[in-house]
Amino acid sequence: MPTDGSLRVIIAEDGVLVRMGVAHLLGRFGHDVVATVGNAADLITEVEAHRPDLVIADVRMPPTFTDEGLRAAVTLRGRHPGLAVLVLSQYVEQTYAMELLDSAGDGGVGYLLKDRIGDVRDFMDALAGVAAGTTVIDPDVVRMVMRRYRDPVDRLTPREREVLGLMAEGRSNAGIARALSVTEAAVGKHIGSILAKLEIRADGDDHRRVLAVLAYLRR
Repeated sequence: MPTDGSLRVIIAEDGVLVRMGVAHLLGRFGHDVVATVGNAADLITEVEAHRPDLVIADVRMPPTFTDEGLRAAVTLRGRHPGLAVLVLSQYVEQTYAMELLDSAGDGGVGYLLKDRIGDVRDFMDALAGVAAGTTVIDPDVVRMVMRRYRDPVDRLTPREREVLGLMAEGRSNAGIARALSVTEAAVGKHIGSILAKLEIRADGDDHRRVLAVLAYLRR
Protein backbone atom coordinates (compact mmCIF):
# COMPACT_ATOMS: atom_id res chain seq x y z
CA MET A 1 0.00 0.00 0.00
CA PRO A 2 1.42 3.47 -0.88
CA THR A 3 2.66 5.59 2.02
CA ASP A 4 0.16 8.35 1.25
CA GLY A 5 -2.74 6.05 2.14
CA SER A 6 -4.06 5.70 -1.41
CA LEU A 7 -5.14 2.25 -2.52
CA ARG A 8 -5.04 0.28 -5.74
CA VAL A 9 -8.57 -1.10 -6.04
CA ILE A 10 -10.48 -3.46 -8.32
CA ILE A 11 -14.29 -3.20 -8.37
CA ALA A 12 -16.46 -6.17 -9.37
CA GLU A 13 -20.10 -5.18 -9.78
CA ASP A 14 -22.49 -6.12 -12.59
CA GLY A 15 -24.56 -2.95 -12.16
CA VAL A 16 -22.92 -0.34 -14.37
CA LEU A 17 -24.21 2.68 -12.44
CA VAL A 18 -23.09 1.28 -9.09
CA ARG A 19 -19.73 0.27 -10.52
CA MET A 20 -19.12 3.70 -12.03
CA GLY A 21 -20.39 5.49 -8.94
CA VAL A 22 -18.08 3.61 -6.57
CA ALA A 23 -15.13 4.11 -8.92
CA HIS A 24 -15.82 7.85 -9.09
CA LEU A 25 -16.14 8.07 -5.31
CA LEU A 26 -12.84 6.29 -4.75
CA GLY A 27 -11.14 8.55 -7.26
CA ARG A 28 -12.38 11.61 -5.37
CA PHE A 29 -10.65 10.29 -2.27
CA GLY A 30 -7.35 9.74 -4.06
CA HIS A 31 -7.54 6.00 -4.65
CA ASP A 32 -6.50 4.34 -7.91
CA VAL A 33 -9.17 2.10 -9.45
CA VAL A 34 -6.99 -0.14 -11.61
CA ALA A 35 -9.87 -2.17 -13.07
CA THR A 36 -13.65 -2.50 -13.01
CA VAL A 37 -15.39 -5.72 -14.05
CA GLY A 38 -18.91 -7.06 -14.30
CA ASN A 39 -18.43 -10.75 -13.55
CA ALA A 40 -16.50 -13.06 -11.24
CA ALA A 41 -14.28 -14.64 -13.90
CA ASP A 42 -12.96 -11.25 -14.98
CA LEU A 43 -12.42 -10.32 -11.33
CA ILE A 44 -10.05 -13.24 -10.82
CA THR A 45 -8.23 -12.43 -14.07
CA GLU A 46 -7.75 -8.76 -13.18
CA VAL A 47 -6.58 -9.49 -9.64
CA GLU A 48 -3.92 -11.85 -11.00
CA ALA A 49 -2.84 -9.17 -13.47
CA HIS A 50 -2.82 -6.12 -11.16
CA ARG A 51 -2.36 -7.50 -7.61
CA PRO A 52 -4.44 -4.70 -6.02
CA ASP A 53 -4.49 -3.67 -2.36
CA LEU A 54 -8.25 -4.08 -2.13
CA VAL A 55 -11.10 -5.81 -3.95
CA ILE A 56 -14.68 -4.55 -3.73
CA ALA A 57 -17.08 -7.22 -4.99
CA ASP A 58 -20.80 -7.78 -5.20
CA VAL A 59 -22.03 -11.11 -3.79
CA ARG A 60 -24.35 -11.90 -6.68
CA MET A 61 -22.96 -11.68 -10.20
CA PRO A 62 -23.53 -13.24 -13.64
CA PRO A 63 -24.32 -15.78 -14.89
CA THR A 64 -26.57 -17.16 -12.14
CA PHE A 65 -26.69 -14.13 -9.82
CA THR A 66 -26.37 -16.33 -6.73
CA ASP A 67 -22.95 -16.22 -5.09
CA GLU A 68 -20.38 -15.91 -7.88
CA GLY A 69 -18.85 -12.75 -6.42
CA LEU A 70 -18.52 -14.31 -2.99
CA ARG A 71 -16.99 -17.50 -4.42
CA ALA A 72 -14.42 -15.43 -6.31
CA ALA A 73 -13.61 -13.39 -3.18
CA VAL A 74 -13.06 -16.55 -1.11
CA THR A 75 -10.87 -18.02 -3.86
CA LEU A 76 -8.77 -14.87 -4.11
CA ARG A 77 -8.25 -14.69 -0.35
CA GLY A 78 -6.94 -18.24 -0.49
CA ARG A 79 -4.53 -17.45 -3.32
CA HIS A 80 -3.40 -14.09 -1.97
CA PRO A 81 -3.51 -14.17 1.86
CA GLY A 82 -2.78 -10.46 2.29
CA LEU A 83 -5.52 -9.32 -0.10
CA ALA A 84 -8.16 -7.12 1.52
CA VAL A 85 -11.72 -7.86 0.36
CA LEU A 86 -14.86 -5.82 0.88
CA VAL A 87 -18.02 -7.63 -0.24
CA LEU A 88 -21.25 -5.76 -0.94
CA SER A 89 -24.74 -7.25 -0.82
CA GLN A 90 -28.22 -6.00 -1.56
CA TYR A 91 -29.72 -7.96 1.33
CA VAL A 92 -28.70 -9.39 4.69
CA GLU A 93 -27.37 -12.82 3.74
CA GLN A 94 -25.96 -14.23 6.94
CA THR A 95 -24.63 -17.46 5.45
CA TYR A 96 -22.58 -15.55 2.89
CA ALA A 97 -21.19 -13.23 5.54
CA MET A 98 -20.10 -16.12 7.76
CA GLU A 99 -18.49 -17.95 4.86
CA LEU A 100 -16.46 -14.89 3.95
CA LEU A 101 -15.33 -14.43 7.54
CA ASP A 102 -14.29 -18.08 7.71
CA SER A 103 -12.27 -17.90 4.50
CA ALA A 104 -8.50 -18.17 4.46
CA GLY A 105 -6.30 -15.10 4.30
CA ASP A 106 -4.61 -12.57 6.53
CA GLY A 107 -5.88 -9.42 4.86
CA GLY A 108 -8.82 -7.38 6.10
CA VAL A 109 -12.31 -8.44 5.21
CA GLY A 110 -15.65 -6.66 5.15
CA TYR A 111 -19.31 -7.37 4.42
CA LEU A 112 -21.59 -4.38 3.90
CA LEU A 113 -25.08 -3.78 2.58
CA LYS A 114 -25.15 -1.62 -0.52
CA ASP A 115 -27.26 0.94 1.31
CA ARG A 116 -24.11 1.88 3.25
CA ILE A 117 -22.52 3.23 0.08
CA GLY A 118 -24.94 6.16 0.30
CA ASP A 119 -23.28 7.31 3.52
CA VAL A 120 -19.94 8.36 2.10
CA ARG A 121 -18.21 8.82 5.45
CA ASP A 122 -19.25 5.38 6.75
CA PHE A 123 -18.35 3.69 3.48
CA MET A 124 -14.89 5.26 3.29
CA ASP A 125 -14.24 4.46 6.95
CA ALA A 126 -15.19 0.83 6.27
CA LEU A 127 -12.95 0.71 3.23
CA ALA A 128 -10.02 2.15 5.17
CA GLY A 129 -10.58 -0.34 7.99
CA VAL A 130 -10.61 -3.35 5.67
CA ALA A 131 -7.52 -2.08 3.85
CA ALA A 132 -5.76 -1.73 7.22
CA GLY A 133 -6.42 -5.41 8.00
CA THR A 134 -9.48 -5.21 10.24
CA THR A 135 -12.88 -6.89 9.91
CA VAL A 136 -15.86 -4.69 9.11
CA ILE A 137 -19.37 -6.19 9.25
CA ASP A 138 -22.62 -4.42 8.52
CA PRO A 139 -24.56 -3.69 11.73
CA ASP A 140 -27.66 -5.43 10.35
CA VAL A 141 -25.65 -8.61 9.78
CA VAL A 142 -24.21 -8.41 13.30
CA ARG A 143 -27.69 -8.13 14.77
CA MET A 144 -28.88 -11.17 12.80
CA VAL A 145 -25.89 -13.26 13.90
CA MET A 146 -26.42 -12.25 17.51
CA ARG A 147 -30.06 -13.32 17.33
CA ARG A 148 -29.07 -16.65 15.85
CA TYR A 149 -26.46 -17.42 18.47
CA ARG A 150 -28.32 -16.01 21.45
CA ASP A 151 -28.62 -18.40 24.38
CA PRO A 152 -31.86 -20.32 23.66
CA VAL A 153 -32.78 -20.21 27.37
CA ASP A 154 -33.23 -16.45 26.90
CA ARG A 155 -36.25 -17.24 24.70
CA LEU A 156 -38.15 -18.66 27.65
CA THR A 157 -40.78 -16.68 29.54
CA PRO A 158 -40.25 -16.05 33.28
CA ARG A 159 -42.75 -18.83 34.10
CA GLU A 160 -41.01 -21.26 31.75
CA ARG A 161 -37.69 -20.49 33.43
CA GLU A 162 -39.31 -21.25 36.80
CA VAL A 163 -40.53 -24.59 35.48
CA LEU A 164 -37.11 -25.41 34.03
CA GLY A 165 -35.42 -24.46 37.30
CA LEU A 166 -37.68 -26.86 39.20
CA MET A 167 -36.98 -29.54 36.60
CA ALA A 168 -33.28 -29.02 37.31
CA GLU A 169 -34.01 -29.69 40.99
CA GLY A 170 -35.39 -33.08 40.00
CA ARG A 171 -39.08 -32.26 40.57
CA SER A 172 -41.72 -34.30 38.82
CA ASN A 173 -44.57 -32.64 36.95
CA ALA A 174 -46.72 -33.11 40.03
CA GLY A 175 -44.05 -31.59 42.25
CA ILE A 176 -43.67 -28.60 39.92
CA ALA A 177 -47.45 -28.12 39.88
CA ARG A 178 -47.57 -28.05 43.69
CA ALA A 179 -44.63 -25.61 43.92
CA LEU A 180 -46.22 -23.19 41.45
CA SER A 181 -49.85 -23.77 42.49
CA VAL A 182 -50.87 -24.73 38.96
CA THR A 183 -52.31 -27.88 37.39
CA GLU A 184 -50.18 -30.70 36.03
CA ALA A 185 -51.72 -30.01 32.63
CA ALA A 186 -50.37 -26.45 32.77
CA VAL A 187 -46.93 -27.79 33.70
CA GLY A 188 -47.07 -30.18 30.76
CA LYS A 189 -47.83 -27.29 28.39
CA HIS A 190 -44.96 -25.25 29.79
CA ILE A 191 -42.56 -28.16 29.37
CA GLY A 192 -43.71 -28.67 25.78
CA SER A 193 -43.06 -24.99 25.07
CA ILE A 194 -39.64 -25.17 26.74
CA LEU A 195 -38.59 -28.16 24.64
CA ALA A 196 -39.76 -26.43 21.46
CA LYS A 197 -37.90 -23.18 22.23
CA LEU A 198 -34.73 -25.08 23.14
CA GLU A 199 -35.13 -27.01 19.85
CA ILE A 200 -35.00 -30.37 21.63
CA ARG A 201 -36.71 -32.78 19.27
CA ALA A 202 -38.34 -36.11 20.07
CA ASP A 203 -35.88 -38.36 18.25
CA GLY A 204 -33.03 -40.70 19.12
CA ASP A 205 -32.29 -42.12 22.55
CA ASP A 206 -31.55 -38.85 24.35
CA HIS A 207 -33.84 -37.95 27.24
CA ARG A 208 -35.47 -34.64 26.31
CA ARG A 209 -36.05 -33.56 29.89
CA VAL A 210 -32.40 -34.16 30.77
CA LEU A 211 -31.24 -32.21 27.71
CA ALA A 212 -33.41 -29.27 28.73
CA VAL A 213 -31.94 -29.29 32.24
CA LEU A 214 -28.39 -29.44 30.83
CA ALA A 215 -29.12 -26.38 28.68
CA TYR A 216 -30.31 -24.58 31.81
CA LEU A 217 -27.28 -25.60 33.88
CA ARG A 218 -24.80 -24.56 31.17
CA ARG A 219 -25.77 -20.94 31.82
